[in-house]
Amino acid sequence: MKKLLTLSLAALPVLTSAGITAAADMTGAAPAPIAIESDRVGGVRIGYLDCQIGGGVGYVLGSAKTADCAFTSVIDGEPLDTYSGSIKKLGVDIGFTTRSRVIWAVFAPTAGYHKGSLGGLYGGATAEATIGAGIGANVLFGGTSGSIHLQPVSVSGQIGLNIAATGTSMTLQPSI
Repeated sequence: MKKLLTLSLAALPVLTSAGITAAADMTGAAPAPIAIESDRVGGVRIGYLDCQIGGGVGYVLGSAKTADCAFTSVIDGEPLDTYSGSIKKLGVDIGFTTRSRVIWAVFAPTAGYHKGSLGGLYGGATAEATIGAGIGANVLFGGTSGSIHLQPVSVSGQIGLNIAATGTSMTLQPSI
């Protein structure tokens, strides 16, 4: 439990580092510059993927849950694309959770986005602990030809009674 909490807390700086930047010497006369963040491999943050994960039961050796996601651009702030899919876990997954939410930063090699670009298979690991309200950390890599990827670490929140340390795969398909 202590390691799980440490892992979850260690993921928080990654999420907050993708946040707001501001210059101390900015004046009201000049328009604020638009900050485009790069990730560690030179990509540009183009938006975020907000996923609602269906509730379910962990069956000791794993679980499968539905995922409904919406991609929102950092440029206009409007949802551009929706995805559906599933998250499958294989490993120790005991208990149950209600719906949960995971938000990923989305990076691309350039500042553009094409409809359906986030579809694909992502793989990695998940650690969760829930007693009433709980948190989890997800590390997933993959996607369509590696050209667009999700921020490698995300923190999720859910309600239920659950403990999980699993290998995880997430499949996303563009919704029609």
